[in-house]
Amino acid sequence: MEHISLSELNKRVKKTLEKGLSPSYWVISEISELRLNPRGHCYLELVEKDNDQIIAKMKATIWSYTYSNLSLWFEKMTGQSLKSGMKILFNASVQYHEVFGLSLNIKDIDANYTIGERAVKRQQILMQLEEDGILEMNKELSLPLVPKNVAIISSETAAGYGDFTNQLINNPYGYSFITRLFQATMQGDTAPESIISALHEVHNSTINFDLVILIRGGGSQLDLDCFDNYELNNHLAQFPLPVITGIGHERDETIADMVAHTSLKTPTAVAEFLISGVRNFEEELEVQLQRIVNQASENTEYELSKLRQLTMQLANVTQSKMAIQNNNLSILEQKLQFTTKHYINNQENKLNELEGVLNLLSPSTILKRGFTLTSINNKMLKKDPKPGDVMVTETYTSKIISTVNDINTK
Repeated sequence: MEHISLSELNKRVKKTLEKGLSPSYWVISEISELRLNPRGHCYLELVEKDNDQIIAKMKATIWSYTYSNLSLWFEKMTGQSLKSGMKILFNASVQYHEVFGLSLNIKDIDANYTIGERAVKRQQILMQLEEDGILEMNKELSLPLVPKNVAIISSETAAGYGDFTNQLINNPYGYSFITRLFQATMQGDTAPESIISALHEVHNSTINFDLVILIRGGGSQLDLDCFDNYELNNHLAQFPLPVITGIGHERDETIADMVAHTSLKTPTAVAEFLISGVRNFEEELEVQLQRIVNQASENTEYELSKLRQLTMQLANVTQSKMAIQNNNLSILEQKLQFTTKHYINNQENKLNELEGVLNLLSPSTILKRGFTLTSINNKMLKKDPKPGDVMVTETYTSKIISTVNDINTK
């Protein structure tokens, strides 16, 4: 039986491949793993998936000279560097090494394909959010009149967080904001889950926050890909508080920016937005206060004018009434004088009549008519005298004193 060595078999495989394959192929594949060695060579593991099931796998290499130029050009074109999970269209030659086996040597990458692939993925996520009916949901919430209690989702070490807090604290109006940081990873594959966890913390907090701020500093487009994640944006869109983003990228808009209530370019711009919200409220209060002052002044002047008119009317009425009352008093005085005089005259006449009657009934008048007045023991005669009593009998001209000796009763 004929037999050959393993190395001989590998050499035959290598020759067969070199004869049967073209010098290079354009291939579509996903990067499942990427690493750089100290010499600058890039080693990749490429896969093809069907419904997340790997159906093909191969190793690839980009030698340092090619990688240094290719990676810079690719990042300039796409705004992001090569990374795991990225789908690329590349040109490579098939190589077979007797020791290291089959691999690909990548010579070129079509950046336009990656740009289009990323755009397609973003569009699919946007369409799904719109189909779910939640794309504009957070925008329908009303911003608070005065944004005082603010939940911040960011990394404490992020430069953007420091810029935000400094701007907020050192605002020129001296406004005071109540802020609380909810720590989250702001880049990489773990960022969406970390941010979602922070959103849950905000929702379960006992503090009644006015809104949520999602901020980070600047970075490459690669660092911002986490903000295009469907699950993250599903949570952001349906969050019950207005979400304000300040992710810090001037060129591109992430899906998180699109589903948020308000999107601003930088954390500093977010701080200015909050300060301007309070300032607008204060200015509106000043306007309303001035309107109240003006209205109160107008009302006061109007009421004072009415009061002056009423005072004049009251003075006129009082003067008229006083004249009438004075006239009435004069009439009453005259009536009183007349009535008093008439009453006095009547009383004088009555007194004169009584005086005449009294004169007729006086003892002297009676005595003058021939009658006598008798008293016994200096007392008027009210009972029969007794023998021995001294009786005084008065006539008009004399007084007769006698002693009772005998009494004859009838």
